[in-house]
Order: sequence, then structure tokens, then C-alpha cells
Amino acid sequence: MSSVKQSVLITGCSSGIGLETAKALAARGWRVFATARSAKDVDELAHAAFETLQLDMADSESIRNAVADVLDRTGGTLDALFNNAGYGQIGAVEDLTRDALREQFETNLFGAIELTNLVIPIMRRQGHGRIVFNSSVLGYAAFPYRGAYVASKFAMEGICDTLRQEMACTGIVVSLVEPGPIVSRFRENCLPPFKRHIGWQTSVHSKQYEAQLARLNKPGPAAPFTLPASAVVRVVIHALESGRPRPRYQVTFPAILFWWIKRFLPVRAMDCLLSKASGTGTK
Repeated sequence: MSSVKQSVLITGCSSGIGLETAKALAARGWRVFATARSAKDVDELAHAAFETLQLDMADSESIRNAVADVLDRTGGTLDALFNNAGYGQIGAVEDLTRDALREQFETNLFGAIELTNLVIPIMRRQGHGRIVFNSSVLGYAAFPYRGAYVASKFAMEGICDTLRQEMACTGIVVSLVEPGPIVSRFRENCLPPFKRHIGWQTSVHSKQYEAQLARLNKPGPAAPFTLPASAVVRVVIHALESGRPRPRYQVTFPAILFWWIKRFLPVRAMDCLLSKASGTGTK
């Protein structure tokens, strides 16, 4: 890295991957702009000595204000963006309302692309930049009862593949991080939208939802091979600092396993494996 402090904007820093990435990059000499949706989380980040911003990925005005604030502080430059913010909407596809799907996509995809599109002209003028999207193993391997989240991440993977090609020869590099199970507040954050959007008690899937809720409320790791957020931080650092960053980074054994076996297993066999791995079994 150069002696000049590089700047990075990170979304979703209230906990987990975003928070640990902010800490690690700050320790490596980056100028970190750490963002969160709630004012309470922003205050907590400020107490941790980060440069902080309130940023709601479902709110266009919030996104525009955050970018303007960053540019005002840096004098019009930004070296990197880590699109990390997101949450998971649980629900069988037949129970998903248009509002539930819209809310999922607003935060997980539309906001990330809107933010990215505001940052790209800055990076074009500079002649360089790194853009990293936090996807998921569910961006290429679909689990039952995760349809909204899966759809948002599949869409993210597709649009990032397109963006990566469009940014060729601009000096702007686009990478995807695809974690499997990671220690975070992901399960905790799934509960409010699930309760808000899914009438699970009267659903034909009520028994499955009871099992899902039991898993969400279970203390400790929800799945085997769960790794700490530092496992993701390592690959984000590589994507931001390496002279030859990779287009994709799978993190955790399940993410690597599903990436490869999807290329060889027949579709029905893959469906059965994914259903079992999700903890729902087959109906």
C-alpha cells in the first residue's frame, strides 16, 4: 500500500462482517467510513473512533447524503467500497408478498447498486477503485425457505458479473465475496422481517417454520463449519489490496463445497443435498 491513506466506505457496520472489516482495515492504515442504518449503531461506531455515517440502503436520499458527506470529507475521492449491508427474509416462496420481496431487494440489491453507481464516476476520474460486494453461498446454491434472500443474491451475482466486464480497462475492479455460515447477528436480524411479513401460524408450511424459528433462536452456531467474521475479513483485504484480486471468493467449507459440486451433481441430486443441508429435509 502507498504511504497515502486510502479511503473505504463500508455499509452495514453495526456488527459482524462489516464491523470486523472496519476494524481490520483501520488497523492496516485505511481511512474507514463506517456506516449503519440506526442512529444508535452510528453512535456506537463513533465511540469506537471510526469516521461514521448514517446510511439506510433502502433510502435513496440517505445514500446520496452519505456519498456527498464522504466526498466532502475526502476532497472528492474514494478508493474503495464494500457493499456489505443486508439481511435475510425467511419464508416459503408461496408465502412471500410483493412487499416482502420489494423490501428484501431494496436493501440487499437496489441500494447497493444505487450506491455503487454514485461511486463509479469518482473512481473513473481517479483512474482506479475497488468495489466489493458481499454475496453468499446462497448466491449460487438455493436453500428452501430462503427464496427472497436467494433471489436477491442470485441477482447480485449476475449484475456484478456484468459490472465487472463493463469496468474492464477502467482501473476499477469488482469482486464478490461468497460466505457460508459466519458468526454474526444474521439470525437475530432475520426475525423482525419474518414476523412482519409471514403469517406463519396459518401457513401450510407452519411445521417447517416452527423448525426454522427453533434454529434461529438456538444459541451458538446455527450450522457446522461456522467461522468467525475474520475469515471474511481476510478475503476482503485481498480484494482491496492485492495487485490481482479475484472475481470471487468463497469462504467456509460449505461455500467451497457447494461451488464445486454444483458443477457436477445432477439438479435433482443437488436439490436433495441443499434441502438436507438447510435443515428442512425433503417433503
